[in-house]
Amino acid sequence: MSNDRTVGDYADEMMRMGVRRVHVLAWRDYEDPEAGGSELHAHEFMHRFADAGLQVLHRTSAASGQPATQQRSGYAVVRRGSRYSVFPRTVASEVTHRMGEYDALIEVWNGVPWLSPLWCPKPRIMFLHHVHGPMWDQLLPGPFAAAGRLMEARLAPPLYRRTRTLTPSEATRDELIRLGFHPDRVTAVNNGVDPFFSPDGERSPEPLVVGVGRLAPVKRFDRLIEAAIVARRRVPAMRLVVVGEGPEKHRLEELIQLHDASSWITLAGHLRHHELRSMYQQAWLVSSASLAEGWGLTMTEAAACGTPAVATNISGHRCSVIDGRTGVLAELDQLGDVMADLLLDDSRRLALGEEALQRARTLTWDASALGVIKGLHGEVLRRKQRKATRYETARHA
Repeated sequence: MSNDRTVGDYADEMMRMGVRRVHVLAWRDYEDPEAGGSELHAHEFMHRFADAGLQVLHRTSAASGQPATQQRSGYAVVRRGSRYSVFPRTVASEVTHRMGEYDALIEVWNGVPWLSPLWCPKPRIMFLHHVHGPMWDQLLPGPFAAAGRLMEARLAPPLYRRTRTLTPSEATRDELIRLGFHPDRVTAVNNGVDPFFSPDGERSPEPLVVGVGRLAPVKRFDRLIEAAIVARRRVPAMRLVVVGEGPEKHRLEELIQLHDASSWITLAGHLRHHELRSMYQQAWLVSSASLAEGWGLTMTEAAACGTPAVATNISGHRCSVIDGRTGVLAELDQLGDVMADLLLDDSRRLALGEEALQRARTLTWDASALGVIKGLHGEVLRRKQRKATRYETARHA
């Protein structure tokens, strides 16, 4: 096969093999108020699949303020069930074909699996953005967190080890293999960056650090604030802007007040797309103290604006930030000092920003969607070849 094939080429070939209807199962939808990088990723490949002629249906949980059904960007969205009931309801709907027949399935595993190996007889692949691991204790109360860890680390891997699995980073691929996934069935496919994000205008006149994400415990914005307080002892003019909404907002406000830092730390809330781009463009650094990520999307969006990163040394950041080249990865207790080092070193910071920009230009959503459809196409082809082999064996028996 030629290396310059497109999503359309793979879609055409799948349709010639009888695969036209693709169902995509995911916990949340792109327009959900709590949507993040995983939901953006699904939207980016689904609308490209639809543009290529495939009939795509996205099944997910109900979202506040959103209709139960919707047509968006060429694909259908069905939002039914709570954050928890969506799993059994969706499986029941697929088994009984209440949402119509389908020819292939893409399962997005976000902590809780859909258990598709038990009930889906069609060609299927699974996309897993990250292993939750230490996140469970922050996401769920004690016994439920233990159950989540058990499912992710012990029960599900044997069931999925031969499933074609895609993940956004080599680091997460390595984690999955350690959990028991079959090495030749796991492929890393990089996320993309919207070309909307680009360098323009001037940097803030004073040192500006920006953190972006949902204000949830796993993102550890409290630790980012503490790191910024450490950095400001050496860089008295620096400011920190935290962009996002979430359940931790009130606690973060209290923390800022406790440190008498409201004059230089701002919780900006939700920003519109162009406002977020402007924030990246003005920032001297983007930073994250997150405990776990599948792919640090905010790191690469900022990189596309020429802004380097200082982030915790976790698997999701190791794929979006090339340590020492597009930013610096550090242990949590060193984050503030590393932040100050870069704010005070103009030549190094500018060099990191330039390399971050160059690397971001190689990350496209077209390439990411191509990786997903190649994985699905491979499974369609494998199923077809296996059926042909069975037929020949039976014919000559």
